Amino acid sequence: MRVLIVGEDPGLRESLRLLLQETGYEVAEEADADRALLRAQSEEPNIILCDLRPPAMDGVAFLRRHKEDRRDGLVIMLSAPGAEDVAFAAMREGAFDVLPTPIRADEAALTIQRAAEHERLLCELKTLRASLGTHALNGEIVAESRVMRGVLDFAATVAPQDVAVLITGEAGTGKEILARAIHRLSRRNQGPFVGVSCEAIPEHMLVNQFFGPRENGSVGPGESPGVFAQAAGGTLLVEEIAALPPQLQDQVLHAIETGKIQRPGDGAPLPVDARVIATSTNPLAPEVERGGFAEALFQRLSLAHITIPPLRERHEDIPGLLAHFAQRAAQTSGRPVSITPQALSLLTGYPWPGNVRELKNEVERAAALSATGRLDRGDFALTGAGLDAPGNNAGDGGAAGSQNLKLKPQLESFERNAIRRALSAASGNRREAAQLLGVSLRTLFYKLRRYGLE
Repeated sequence: MRVLIVGEDPGLRESLRLLLQETGYEVAEEADADRALLRAQSEEPNIILCDLRPPAMDGVAFLRRHKEDRRDGLVIMLSAPGAEDVAFAAMREGAFDVLPTPIRADEAALTIQRAAEHERLLCELKTLRASLGTHALNGEIVAESRVMRGVLDFAATVAPQDVAVLITGEAGTGKEILARAIHRLSRRNQGPFVGVSCEAIPEHMLVNQFFGPRENGSVGPGESPGVFAQAAGGTLLVEEIAALPPQLQDQVLHAIETGKIQRPGDGAPLPVDARVIATSTNPLAPEVERGGFAEALFQRLSLAHITIPPLRERHEDIPGLLAHFAQRAAQTSGRPVSITPQALSLLTGYPWPGNVRELKNEVERAAALSATGRLDRGDFALTGAGLDAPGNNAGDGGAAGSQNLKLKPQLESFERNAIRRALSAASGNRREAAQLLGVSLRTLFYKLRRYGLE
């Protein structure tokens, strides 16, 4: 892990260099900002510790130049006492964290360790995205959050293995998109990808849909051979597998375990060659407990079980998703589409009960109706829990208060108000406010951006 220390104070650079070398980092130093930017381009350090102040180039200007060069590497800014505004500006420009001076060795070591871990995860994500490829992901799996990086990491691990996969997650989280990505990464990617929705087909037709209408696999004119036969050599996506009747659950399990299917009343079993990826909106374990889903099939699918978290639990992914869908809307409309910072603040704090699908539809609707393509808060028709609108706070009485009893928006409203009170008590000093709240300065900066309190 390579670290570049940038700053005019030779004593501070030496202290940081000794601290970093003791823990195994490869360290370089530079006093001049322009030379440091050139070294960042040529040597590509993983972490940059920046202690630049006027009249030369200050740290925020250095950070902007570094980003303009589109270089990788996390930047940790050093901030003098009383320079909270500079620290806040640095965080807003994308600094990983801010270290107050004078430097405390334990605090510096912990911050650099977190940055190194973050950089390692970013490298893993780049490797994963490269292995998945833009076609496999189709540009729709945004994974800035740690939890979604874990989802993609596990998906990339199981994709080459010819095992059945279970993907669970709320409606709209992208289960089919992930299933298609796994198929494209698998050794079966030259074969067909066939999907069947167990909820959309009447129960009495499911056997024919899965295994064909005739015994011994024969097919008459205009008849389908069944999805298992259609997916031969490829992948069969079984959507909402919990809707399968018990007898058909047993047959699907038999097909997964033996590579053979047998219709009721048939003689010899027929060979099948299709990998099964199953999805479910609801967790299957409760269904197993109440006897509605076969335990043996659940155990088999759970060997490679991927859970996609709802969007409200991974707000870090929302800006990237918004940018992606805005770009798609621009391609569709033939004009630029952008989202204002005020709208971004609103959309990032919204709980998105319909998950990624709802976000996608909302951006497409707003872009289609916008006269300018510049989407502001008023262009988004969001309603319900999560909106910080008058008469819709947890503390309001009467009917207005009863409309928003969900726990998460009430907690967010409480957190927002607590931050406001702390800032007021600290006379606007963000470092003191963070201490009053018992959180790090970085956490406070994140919350300020999230709730639009900057």
